[in-house]
Amino acid sequence: MLLYLHGFNSSPQSKKAIQTQNWLCDHAPEIQFCCPQIPPFAAAAMRLLRKIIEDRLPDPIYMVGSSMGGFFATCLAEHYDLRTVLINPAVNPSQGLHDWLGENHNDATGERWVFESQHIDEYAEIQPAQIKFKENYKLLLQTGDEVLDYRVAQQHYQGCKIIIEQQGDHSFVNYQQHLQANYQFLVNG
Repeated sequence: MLLYLHGFNSSPQSKKAIQTQNWLCDHAPEIQFCCPQIPPFAAAAMRLLRKIIEDRLPDPIYMVGSSMGGFFATCLAEHYDLRTVLINPAVNPSQGLHDWLGENHNDATGERWVFESQHIDEYAEIQPAQIKFKENYKLLLQTGDEVLDYRVAQQHYQGCKIIIEQQGDHSFVNYQQHLQANYQFLVNG
């Protein structure tokens, strides 16, 4: 199974999620694609994602995580020792979520939700202290990311396989060009 984790306040209908699913259908139909709607609350998100993983173990599970999905993928990869591709991942989200305090709206799902200070604390509580399984990670970073500073991820994941592209943006321009190589990394190491 490939577990795709979308970004904060996004949805399974994100462009990269759909591109990943379509690529797997065409090139690796034996791999089940799973992209759940991830709640904006860390505790609820981790309960959901751990259940999905634990229901599938010991079968092979691979992950792709984008932005906040990259943060969750890291938490899960460190806990379950899973191979993971991260796309412009959030590294320490508890420091960057204060702008979300209050009522919010998810344009993709239409859901309204309220983010409170204890929800930021949930992110701090699950933050992995360090990256232990460096060989399990491949990072795709673009220097033009307008949301997250790519250098923070570059430093945090030092020793992991890191691809840095000049320019681009937070959505990771030309992601589809990496799908074959991502698959090879996940499946063959």
